Amino acid sequence: MSTGAEEMTAAPGCPVAFPLRKPGRAFPPPEYHDYRAGEGLVRSALPSGPVWLVTRHEDVRAVLTDPRISADPSKPGFPKAGRTGGAPSQDEVPGWFVALDPPEHGRFRKTLIPEFTVRKVREMRPAIQRIVDERIDAMLAAGSRADLIADFALPVPSLVIAGLLGVPRADRDFFEARTRVLVTLSSTDEERDAASKALLRYLGRLIRIKERRPGDDLISRLIAAGTLSLQELSGVSMLLLIAGHETTANNIGLGVVQLLTNPQWIGDNRVVEELLRYYSVADLVAFRVAVEDVEIGGQLIRAGEGIVPLIAAANHDGEVFAAPDGFDPERSARSHVAFGYGVHQCLGQNLVRVEMEIAYRSLFARIPSLELAVPVEELPVKYDGVLFGLHELPVRWK
Repeated sequence: MSTGAEEMTAAPGCPVAFPLRKPGRAFPPPEYHDYRAGEGLVRSALPSGPVWLVTRHEDVRAVLTDPRISADPSKPGFPKAGRTGGAPSQDEVPGWFVALDPPEHGRFRKTLIPEFTVRKVREMRPAIQRIVDERIDAMLAAGSRADLIADFALPVPSLVIAGLLGVPRADRDFFEARTRVLVTLSSTDEERDAASKALLRYLGRLIRIKERRPGDDLISRLIAAGTLSLQELSGVSMLLLIAGHETTANNIGLGVVQLLTNPQWIGDNRVVEELLRYYSVADLVAFRVAVEDVEIGGQLIRAGEGIVPLIAAANHDGEVFAAPDGFDPERSARSHVAFGYGVHQCLGQNLVRVEMEIAYRSLFARIPSLELAVPVEELPVKYDGVLFGLHELPVRWK
C-alpha cells in the first residue's frame, strides 16, 4: 500500500526523515520511543525547511503554552508540508482562529466558548442520540454487512456538526468530499486550493441566506452577536465544519475496532478517554514556530525555527502513562494532550466525548453480534492522512 505522498529523506544536518507514518508500520511510530529516551527533541525537515520534533509529554505541553512560540503560519519559519498544507493564514482564510496567537485568538474563542460548554453539549444529547439511532436503523435495514466508516462513523459527526451550524443535511456529501481533499497529505496544492475556495464560497452563500432568514443554529447566533465580520464567520464555520466531523469520525472508527478486539470493555464509558490517548489521531496538526529564542527540554530553539510537537508521542510517554502502548481504560488518562493544551485546546472536546460515548453504547447495544468482516491487519489505514484513522471498516452481524 502506498501513501501517494512524496517520500521524504533526511536533509543535511537533520538526522530524521519526516513524516514517519508509513504503510505496514505501527502507529505511533516506534521511533517516538527512541526520541523520548534520547534527547527528546530531534532535528528533522519538511519542504518548508528544518524543524524540531518534540516528543516528551512535558516538552509538548511547554511548546503549546509558551508565548514565545507561535501558531501563526504567516510568521517566518513556520513549518509547512507544502504551499497549501497545514493551517491557512488569515489572508487565505480569515477566521481560521486556531492559527492566531493571543490576544487575537482570544477574541474568537470568547465568542465560541458558550456554544461548547458541558451544559450546551448535554442539551445536544437527544439530537445526537436521534442521529446515531437513524444511522443504525439504516444499516440494519440494508442487510447484515456495512462499511462502518461510510455508514456510521463519518455520517454521525457530520450530521451533528451540520445541524449545529445550520448546514442542510443534503449538502453533507459536498463538504465531506472537500474536507477529504484538505486532510489528505497526497492532495496537490491545486486540489487543496480548489477545495478550500469551494467550501468558503458555499459557506458565504449560506451566511447570506441566514442573514435574511435566521434559524436556531450557531451561524445565525454568530451573525446576531455581531462580533465577527462575515468573512471571519465563513472561516470560523469552515474550521468548525472540518474539525467537527473528521476527527470524531476517525476516533469512532478506531474505537470500534479496539472494542471488537477487546470486548471486555464494551459498555464501559472509561474507554473514551483512553481511546483518545491511545490513538491520538491528531498527531500532526499542532505545527508551531519560535518567534523568540526559547529553551525546550534543554534544547535552545532559535527564533524562526519550526517546531512539530508530536501529540501521539506525548500521549505514549512512559513517564506519564504506565505501559503506554497498552490499551487500559482503568488508567487515569485525563492528562493526555489529544485535544491539545493551553489556550489552543480544542473547543469541541466536550462534544467529541459525548458523540463517542453515545456511538459506542448504542452501536453495541443494538447490534450485539457485530464483528469485523476482515482481519484487523487488512483494514485500510489512513497513512496518507493528516489525521490517523481508517479509510474503511467492513463489519457484519447475524
